[in-house]
Amino acid sequence: MEKSKTLEKILAGSLAGTGVVTGVTAGVASVILFRKTVPRPGETSQDIIDEFADAAKMAEYEKKMAPVGEWAAATPKEDVWLTSDDGLRLHAFYIPADVSSKKLVILHHGYTSKAMDNCAHAKFFHDEGYDVLLLDLRAHGQSEGKYVGFGILDRFDTLKWVRYARERFGEDCRIVLHGTSMGAATVLMALGLPEIQDSVSAVIADCAYTSPAEIFAHVMKKNYHVPVTDPIIRMNGLYTKKIAGYRFDEYSTLDALKDNRVPVLLIHGKEDKFVPTWMSEKNFEACTARKKLLLVDNAGHGSSIFENPDLYEATEREFLKEI
Repeated sequence: MEKSKTLEKILAGSLAGTGVVTGVTAGVASVILFRKTVPRPGETSQDIIDEFADAAKMAEYEKKMAPVGEWAAATPKEDVWLTSDDGLRLHAFYIPADVSSKKLVILHHGYTSKAMDNCAHAKFFHDEGYDVLLLDLRAHGQSEGKYVGFGILDRFDTLKWVRYARERFGEDCRIVLHGTSMGAATVLMALGLPEIQDSVSAVIADCAYTSPAEIFAHVMKKNYHVPVTDPIIRMNGLYTKKIAGYRFDEYSTLDALKDNRVPVLLIHGKEDKFVPTWMSEKNFEACTARKKLLLVDNAGHGSSIFENPDLYEATEREFLKEI
């Protein structure tokens, strides 16, 4: 969600002296919002990287995670493919456990990331004896797709991967869904599908937003000092639905969690400047199943595992042991 000076100028000009978002302004803003967020992204922008941590911390994290990268590069991986309900060829890497254990984790990355950006999580679960499936979400990595699904479309892709796992590894395979940021919202939204609840043993969601509509409203207010009104969301919904097949306000994690039966671990950095911590707190309140919330001191967006890996992994290990 890269900052757009064009958007800022248009909205600032339209609001000047009136304090009102007109129909024209709402239409223009909704189109710009779509074009900046929904089409298949390129490399992660500096704006997004800055949300994870400052330059000094990022350098520290990279040094700390270097052995994980070496492990990921040296570990044999199998390319796995399946077809989404809307005809996209979706990709994942499979890393088998050293010893068969009937435990599998399916890792979901964040916006503009790709499968192997989850290598820190992959190594943790592999060390714990899990088979590991690292997804390229639609419109990311090697997976096809023109448009990002922001969890609303991806939840159905997750169901396809869960079905694949049950077919390949057996009905008695214990499946954990893990996601970061957009991937976290995806795994939580997937809980709204009854078959997911019947098929997975646990969900771990790191810095999940509640809905695309709510996170975009937060980002536009924070970055552009513009309140996102109903007309903007409504106009954006019409445009996004026509082009990409869904609306930002079509579904939310809160919708999915209200009737959930699967244990959920929610994790969030207290210094997250992108997805506010209150979104995980809101998800925690909405969840009707067994649940746990970990808030990590000094951690930015998606950085909890790098800021305090011992606490992060110990909490995951305890949570998974309990269930």
